[in-house]
Amino acid sequence: MQPVSRATSIDVAAFLADGFDLRRHLARQLNCSLEELEARLPVGKDDLAALHPGAFQPEDAASFYEDTVGTGHLLELAAWHLSSADYIADTLRLQQQFARGRVLDFGGGIGTHALAAAALPQVDHVWFVDLNPHNRAFVAARAASLGLADRLSVHRALSDCTVQDGAPSRSGPLQFDTVVCLDVLEHLPDPSAQLLEFHGLMAPGATALLNWYFFKGHEGEYPFHFDDPELVERFFRTLQSRFIEVFHPWLITTRAYRPA
Repeated sequence: MQPVSRATSIDVAAFLADGFDLRRHLARQLNCSLEELEARLPVGKDDLAALHPGAFQPEDAASFYEDTVGTGHLLELAAWHLSSADYIADTLRLQQQFARGRVLDFGGGIGTHALAAAALPQVDHVWFVDLNPHNRAFVAARAASLGLADRLSVHRALSDCTVQDGAPSRSGPLQFDTVVCLDVLEHLPDPSAQLLEFHGLMAPGATALLNWYFFKGHEGEYPFHFDDPELVERFFRTLQSRFIEVFHPWLITTRAYRPA
């Protein structure tokens, strides 16, 4: 595939049309035909959930997402993005409203928000962080296909991110002007600690775009979510003590915050 123009090909309308060419990218990554991919997508979520409870141990959640889920997470996330395109489009509009400078996409999955951010003229560079090596490889390949490889770097952990990954436009340690963390916090055994880490890495005037769903479902349909009441209360106390919410007009679960 030839690189395409960022200005005309990676925006909300393009996402609604085909998820930034998601099906073709995923078929290439999984070495299967588009027909085979269409057959696998509807059962992606069920296949991932079938790993629970035997493979998922709450005390070792990181290794589960890094080593166990494999390419199943790509299929599950792709199915979700394609079936919930209208909702995700609003999160992209929200990101377009706030994203600027140096952007961190933490737990970025299949790269929808990282790619969209990298295409914005007000963004200098995007640091994409995800534990799953298949996700990282997929997003790197997508960025290359879409002509964004120079504006997006891929990392396993926050500690791997450095100023040198992007074209440094200012001196000093790496701080982010925008933090994007969507559909991730409920998967972490200590989401409060993650909030504090974000807080310490945010530049003055930075914005964090966050959502969460600390609920395993009425019938256990979200087995990988943490929902311990003490964990949830600690999370909200941390959020309310360290961040100020910023109003936005989109009717979605994602919220915008600045450091208090």
